[in-house]
Amino acid sequence: MAQSDVRFTVLAGDYARRDCPMSVDLSGLGLELQNKVPQLSLVDKKSETPVPCQLEAESSARLWFIVSGEMQKGAVRSYVLRLLDSVAVVPAGVRVSRNDEAVTLMLDGKPLLRYQYREVLPPEGIDPLFRRSGFIHPLWSPAGDVLTRIQAPDHYHHYGLWGPWTKTHINGREVDFWNLNSGQGTVRFADFLSMTEGCVYSGFSALQQHIDFGNKGADQIALNEMLNIRVWNLDGQIRLLDYTSILNCPLASGILLDAYRYGGGIGFRATEHWNRDNSITLTSEGLDRKQADGTRARWCVIEGELPGGRGGILFMSHPSNREFPEPMRVWPEDANQRGDVYFEFTPIRHKEWRLQRGKNYSQRYRLLLYNGKLSKEDAERYWSEFAYPPQVVFVTPAKLK
Repeated sequence: MAQSDVRFTVLAGDYARRDCPMSVDLSGLGLELQNKVPQLSLVDKKSETPVPCQLEAESSARLWFIVSGEMQKGAVRSYVLRLLDSVAVVPAGVRVSRNDEAVTLMLDGKPLLRYQYREVLPPEGIDPLFRRSGFIHPLWSPAGDVLTRIQAPDHYHHYGLWGPWTKTHINGREVDFWNLNSGQGTVRFADFLSMTEGCVYSGFSALQQHIDFGNKGADQIALNEMLNIRVWNLDGQIRLLDYTSILNCPLASGILLDAYRYGGGIGFRATEHWNRDNSITLTSEGLDRKQADGTRARWCVIEGELPGGRGGILFMSHPSNREFPEPMRVWPEDANQRGDVYFEFTPIRHKEWRLQRGKNYSQRYRLLLYNGKLSKEDAERYWSEFAYPPQVVFVTPAKLK
């Protein structure tokens, strides 16, 4: 075995797997990774099959790859990793395209999502306080249908896919970062921290600032948010993306996120094509739209009819998130007369959350975008892959010499 060979097995464990993203932490192996190119292979008794792999930009000792195809409960796969001076470059699966307004992630020339980093103004004649940057819209289905909506006439402060904090307090003073026309606060894109293109995943990290307008003197930054978006390179009629928000409060007093039915996590204003008559909501606890609001769930499916055919989104909450299984805000069927669709994982729904100065608070979500219908069994499997990925056991000695 060459010094740069690392052999390990992947254990499916208690769950069946299918096209599952996973990582291997190489930091404890004493490997020289600088100026090396990783080459991963799936090993059986007779041959080795190349597997696309990618070192994480933010943590160069973590290797990512896809456990592709079907892997049954209890199954085991063997891999070998070699660190080479050079290797044929595998082209990026998901491409990152940037212009002076937005970043778009694309697969096979088709857009997956657009992150709007330039400020968007409301329609003419509407209060300019409704302007906003730092949100995802459009979010497309695999068939090319737009799944999100912004600036709906009933809620001009709705912005596709975003993290809205509503009722908060700073030194006893209320600050609303979501209902923009209150004039109390807003959220602004500040900068890109990284952009990544790779054969396993592509994406970006953005710094977003939650601005308090009511501070004595100049406006102040009440929250710094690192938004990390990662889209996995998967074939077929699904799209898989990770949405991670890390909050950090720079204020000496910290900030209180009040217990309220709206606020936090990940908010979704659905396409205008969906209403109570042509869409469904199903939670991991088996509840529908009439029952789900205020309850807790590991995951929630929102699915309906679209111009390109039926499709939907599976929203998944990670077990490390606050108040997991996470409470939800689900609009009732009589919302806005026609039963428009709004969904949100709301970690402060039942219990306030005080963020202390300088501490990081992470919330992790995964979204599955799909065509057709998704069964409860498949939803549970996708969530289990996110929550409890396969285990890795190293065959190579723990410390190479």
